[in-house]
Amino acid sequence: MKRYLGLDLGTKTLGVAYSDLMGFTAQSLEIISIDSANNNFGLKRLKEIVKEYQIDEFVLGYPKNMNNTVGVRAKASEDFKKKLESKFKLPVHLVDERLSTVAANRVLVKEADVSRRKRKKAVDKLAASFILQTYLDRNYKLGEKND
Repeated sequence: MKRYLGLDLGTKTLGVAYSDLMGFTAQSLEIISIDSANNNFGLKRLKEIVKEYQIDEFVLGYPKNMNNTVGVRAKASEDFKKKLESKFKLPVHLVDERLSTVAANRVLVKEADVSRRKRKKAVDKLAASFILQTYLDRNYKLGEKND
């Protein structure tokens, strides 16, 4: 069995979610404040989370453009993937996350009736759980075992 950590990389925050041990469900965990302009990506806090939750692999959102091209944000995810691999020596899977933030906002507005201020704080960790759940569902549908 493997435990996965889902990440939604922004310029100011890093949304974090984790999987259950069976690799079936993703749960939102927290938002880490980062400063991408100053190369501060919250790796110290990530290290604590990896240890506490015994993480085996990362799942990182890959925000491709709607026409399937790789833009600035997707390149930032590629760079962050290299940082994660270097720091943690764990596999990092890139998952197409187009519309994950839109979906997260939609859930928070329509389903939970969350205010704009609270939504801004919650959307990144919810998007991280959507990204991770997409990966888990894809692996389950493909008949792969997460162990």
